[in-house]
Amino acid sequence: MLRFALSPTADIDINDLKIALLTYNAAKKRNEEFIVRIEDLGQQQNISGNDQEALEILALFKIEYSQLIYQSKNIRFYSAMALQLLHEKKAFNCFCSNEWIAKKQQEAKEVGKPYMYDDACANLPAELVIDNENPFVVRIHKPDNNKTDSFIILHQEKTPTHDFASAVDDMLSDISLVITTDENKYNCEKQEYIRKQLGYDKKIEYSYVPKIQSEAPVSIKSLLELGILPEAIQNYLVSIEDAQSFDLEKLQEINRQVLSNLSNKELSRYVGFADDDIGALAKLYLKDVTTTKELKSKIKPIFEPREIPNELQKDYTALKDAIEGAPYFESYDAFVAMLMEKTNLSEDQLQKPLQIFLANTQDTPELAQVYQHLKNYLGELVKC
Repeated sequence: MLRFALSPTADIDINDLKIALLTYNAAKKRNEEFIVRIEDLGQQQNISGNDQEALEILALFKIEYSQLIYQSKNIRFYSAMALQLLHEKKAFNCFCSNEWIAKKQQEAKEVGKPYMYDDACANLPAELVIDNENPFVVRIHKPDNNKTDSFIILHQEKTPTHDFASAVDDMLSDISLVITTDENKYNCEKQEYIRKQLGYDKKIEYSYVPKIQSEAPVSIKSLLELGILPEAIQNYLVSIEDAQSFDLEKLQEINRQVLSNLSNKELSRYVGFADDDIGALAKLYLKDVTTTKELKSKIKPIFEPREIPNELQKDYTALKDAIEGAPYFESYDAFVAMLMEKTNLSEDQLQKPLQIFLANTQDTPELAQVYQHLKNYLGELVKC
């Protein structure tokens, strides 16, 4: 069984999605189950609805899971496992105050050394433990490798630390492989040690992948809202080399290609239609834009009321009167010839009013191309 763990304290980001896709694909290749774990133990930090939002994003990328596990439902297991370690003298109650720990951390910082807990409470006699009314945490006795101190597994409020909960959950779920970013290697080693102390003999494989670097987490929600399609995001993740920095421009260019490859009708749905002509029209704008949000900003105004500059009011009115009630013209040239005849305007004089009529802007693709995709909508445009 393989798992993807997500936290409801923040939006799912580009690295989360990378891990989710790699893990899901590995599970399919190994013919094993794939589960999702919600790490919701930090109740005060959890953002309401973030878990469901993250699951919806996974669904967009066609990531399916067989089980959904909330860590908050497993509190009794964490307590039982911690109690087992205490009974077997593999863990101990630590009564050192937060102020004392902070003082020790500062002393280590002043001499340029990393702080490691000094085991002040590791060997307290039983009577000092039983009768001690001070708040305490539970620490697991340090391993022999001198890389790790006796670290905390239960907080003062008796909730588990992230490493302890993850170690227990992976054991309970019979996880076979964990894929994670390389920055989590130290935490994974601690989790392995916890399971060893609990007597769990099964070896869990770990695969570490480089993290995509960025100044701030790149939220998948923000990319989708920008108008980047899931397929483009997935193609981007496949295309980048290890340990690259996030490149929005590259992602946008990939998105442009994905949009270009859609059928006209399918593309039109992203701008609020279901019509081949509107999709083909949208593709004309893909030379200048890269996202569905930008495409909407080009297509939507076409069907909105016009604001006509004063200097074009007379010519625009004449053009609009000529179009209203005019017959259907298959070709743009025939359409323009009719307008010139009815308005007594030259082709150059018609240029700006016709741009506004057809596209509601004076910055358009080639008008002949625009006309071919809007000629069936002239009756609607006259009303705008």
